[in-house]
Amino acid sequence: MDLLTLIVVVVLVLWVLGVVGGATLGGLIHILLVVAVIVILIRLIEGRSII
Repeated sequence: MDLLTLIVVVVLVLWVLGVVGGATLGGLIHILLVVAVIVILIRLIEGRSII
């Protein structure tokens, strides 16, 4: 499993837990999700494979 794929999966799981868990950690989880999406977009722009 690629490191980026692992990070995306972990961030998505944490994001879901943040949404379910409430607003206390939700802000941090959403920031991490945005960072993961930005990393994916950068990899797409550079022409590298996402997975």
